Formats: sequence, structure tokens, C-alpha cells
Amino acid sequence: MITAMMFLIRSFGGFSFGSVALRGSAIWSYAALWGVAFVVVGLFEEFLFRGYAQFTVATGVGFWPAAVALSALFGAIHLQNSGEDRVGALSVFVIGMFFCLTLRRTGNLWFAVGLHAAFDWGETFLYSVPDSGLIAPGHLLNSSFHGPVWLTGGSVGPEGSVMAFGVVALAAAAFALVYPGGVAPASAGGLEDGNK
Repeated sequence: MITAMMFLIRSFGGFSFGSVALRGSAIWSYAALWGVAFVVVGLFEEFLFRGYAQFTVATGVGFWPAAVALSALFGAIHLQNSGEDRVGALSVFVIGMFFCLTLRRTGNLWFAVGLHAAFDWGETFLYSVPDSGLIAPGHLLNSSFHGPVWLTGGSVGPEGSVMAFGVVALAAAAFALVYPGGVAPASAGGLEDGNK
């Protein structure tokens, strides 16, 4: 998903790869460091927002109302990051809803954890752009954005770009085709009725 966003932003003239910022073993060290860090972030955030909390809230109000509430909280918490804005937080909400779809259709969190980790790793290390408004040291490229904020996401990064909404919508449609039937995951409150 992050590669699709970056490709679209670049195709409209909003992104340049720049030169390689790291050399030698530092490339592999930082790639591994950020890989481990973002697996931890993916595990923490997915289990926090789409794990026990989703199970508990869904027990009372149903899967999708719980998903909306917790994804809204997920987006709102990202506003605490310096450089994040409302469009970026809305994008985080939409991505959270996509992760809820993956939970609903697969019955577990592992797809969401892996995609979350890969997305953040791609932003921070591989493409070396802001991730929810944060620019981390130890990134691969001296990349740059240029062009309007609606295209690039500005200080927020690609999740603040309009391209993020289109990519997430396409990913959700593709995922729904690959996983057409919903299962009632234990983390969804044991809801057997797919209409709840």
C-alpha cells in the first residue's frame, strides 16, 4: 500500500527519491532496527485498538460500531504527533477501518499487524518520508516531497495525501474480493451474525 501511494505521488510529480543517505552495514543495521521497531508498533497498536478493546466494545454495541469508535480514537491519538494534521488523522481512521475489515474477514489480527509494520517501515526507512508527521533518523534515502500538500501530504507524509484514501479504498475492495465471507473472530466479540 505504501508503495502504491508513493508511486502515485511520484507519478504526479510530488516525490523524488534523492540520493542514498546510508552506506555499508548501516543500511542493513537500520533496516533491521526499524523492522523490529515497527513489528512492535504493529503488535502494540493492533492489539490495543483491534484486539481486546474491539472484542470488549463489540460485545456491547456490535462489531462495526466498535470499529468506528476505536478507529476514530486511533486517528485522534495520532494528532498528538508533531506534524500530524486532521487530514492525516482522518486517513489513520480510514486505515484503521481497513484493518477492522481484515480482522472481520480473516478472524485474526495477523494480517493487520504485518501490514501495519510494513507500511510504517516503508514510510520511515525505505521511502524516508514523514510517518504521521515524524521524520526518523536512520532512513535509507535523502528523498523529498514537492508540490501541493493535497498531493504529498506535506509534513504529515503520504498518509496525509489524497492518494492514501484512494489506495486504501482499492485495498479494501481487493481484500473484500479475496475474503468474501466474514468470520466471527474471537476478537470480534464472538458475533456470529455478519450483519452486526
